[in-house]
Amino acid sequence: MTRHFYLAGGFIALALGSIGIILPLLPTVPFVILAAFCFARSSPRLEAWLLDHHVFGQHIRNWRHQRAITKRGKRAAIAAFAVSIVIALIFVKMPWNLIPVAAALICGTWIWTRNEPEPNAVTEHLDDVNSPNESPPHKG
Repeated sequence: MTRHFYLAGGFIALALGSIGIILPLLPTVPFVILAAFCFARSSPRLEAWLLDHHVFGQHIRNWRHQRAITKRGKRAAIAAFAVSIVIALIFVKMPWNLIPVAAALICGTWIWTRNEPEPNAVTEHLDDVNSPNESPPHKG
């Protein structure tokens, strides 16, 4: 039964991420990372599809192995949040326009303070995972 909840959660997160491509306040990559988390617990095929995705796969692997977001990803998120703030200030009346402003400031700060991936760290980790189990040389 929990498998079905994770599967539904994965599809909902993927749908929200897809909407985030159009709406600046909804970030895409965090929802795709959440979808990969849910699919890892419900559908290995869908998880593999996301991990192999040419746009999102590297972001998911960076997050899983290093809890890191690329500088380019950070800049894109901050730009999207800035657009959201401007749209909210123009089209939404006070005090309601402060809700997306606060959300953008909080999320933007959190994203900007995340680590950045170390070069080749993910590929090195994958090499370790994919290599046969070799025991280290015995020192003795």
